[in-house]
Amino acid sequence: MISLCRTLDGVDWEALRLDLIADNFHNGRTTQQLRLSFENSTHVVMGFDGTRCVANARMLSDGVGNAYVVDVWTHRTYRHQGIARAAMQLLMDAVPGQHIYLGTDDAVGFYAKLGFAPQMQGMSLIVGTDLENDTRRETTPPA
Repeated sequence: MISLCRTLDGVDWEALRLDLIADNFHNGRTTQQLRLSFENSTHVVMGFDGTRCVANARMLSDGVGNAYVVDVWTHRTYRHQGIARAAMQLLMDAVPGQHIYLGTDDAVGFYAKLGFAPQMQGMSLIVGTDLENDTRRETTPPA
């Protein structure tokens, strides 16, 4: 039984990073950057099988009219069980009245079933070198 929660309590960030790498869903973030990405998000949903994190999704929001969903992932052995759908529903329920944006390479059909529709072409830019900033350094949390 998978339990979904809206907090980051109990996440083993290194184990999650290794699972993301194994699932080819890793963008090069260090363990610290992965954790910070989620900590700095407005809304998060984490899926656990016991103590193992097997799904995640997060949202950035201005709290008024716009939100952006990123990092929607379910471990490959847990897919097609409704976990990502439930995680997305929790995120959508958290921002009534807001326009939710997301980008996807290969899950257009999944998001269409949730009511998402294609939008105008998006654009992006990486300033400097990807993921090379002050968060790149691994640090040991204070005791």
